[in-house]
Amino acid sequence: MPWILNSSLTRRRLLWSAAAAITARAAAPAETRWALVSDIHVPADPENTYRGFKPFENFKAVVPQIVKANPDGVVISGDLARLEGLPGDYQALRALLAPLVEKTPVALALGNHDDRKNFLAAFGELLKDRRQPAAGRQVLVVEKPPVRWVVLDSSIQVSYGAGLLGKAQRAWLETYLAAADSTPTLLVVHHPPDDADGNLHDSDRLLRMVAPHRQVKAIVYGHSHVYRYSVEQGIHLVNLPATGYNFSDREPVGWVEARFTPSGGEFTLRALAGNREQDGKAVRLEWRG
Repeated sequence: MPWILNSSLTRRRLLWSAAAAITARAAAPAETRWALVSDIHVPADPENTYRGFKPFENFKAVVPQIVKANPDGVVISGDLARLEGLPGDYQALRALLAPLVEKTPVALALGNHDDRKNFLAAFGELLKDRRQPAAGRQVLVVEKPPVRWVVLDSSIQVSYGAGLLGKAQRAWLETYLAAADSTPTLLVVHHPPDDADGNLHDSDRLLRMVAPHRQVKAIVYGHSHVYRYSVEQGIHLVNLPATGYNFSDREPVGWVEARFTPSGGEFTLRALAGNREQDGKAVRLEWRG
């Protein structure tokens, strides 16, 4: 997944930013703030409608909300494109992201409605020198003290519902975590880490593997278009709401504003549509020791 740097960065500013990041890590900042988004399903056609929602217009409305919130970064956990990952979908997404990228970096994950080839054609140049060696998957590590993000790739092929990390990506992750320091680490993956048929097929192996690595505090995911929090083996599971549309009137449509400290995270729902009963409500999660 690309870590899209602010478009105004020059090489000198980029080098300064890298040095500042090292200094910031040593200083252990008290908190970092993030916008968490999922299942935006951006179509090339702004009028495309599903269940009464227009995903293009929804994401267009969310972007200025995030810009106003002024987070340190943004994570979008997959299903960037409407249904089949068409080239026009990604061109529309690039245009919609422009005001956001001007203000803050953005990390993008792939979902089951994304086409890797078309995605790379639109965003590939932004991946230069940022890929992790994970057997062709688009994997990203973002250091933003006091937390670290590891963005994984669970996409098998476009329009195939279920997801899979695969042996090579799991092996890369285990090697990485074994060498990583104790910085609280959050994993991002599109598919829910459970054994439902349409979710992450190797979720049991993922959870079994990461459980002993105590720096892993949470897994953030989407796909289900459900807003929910749970815990598995001490690891918090954060199911982000969809931004494009919900599958049930009981669910919100929107995004999550998150604040992270060394000891935990606070997640506040920003509901754009759907069920807005929890709009503005915060959920506090304490990290395992």
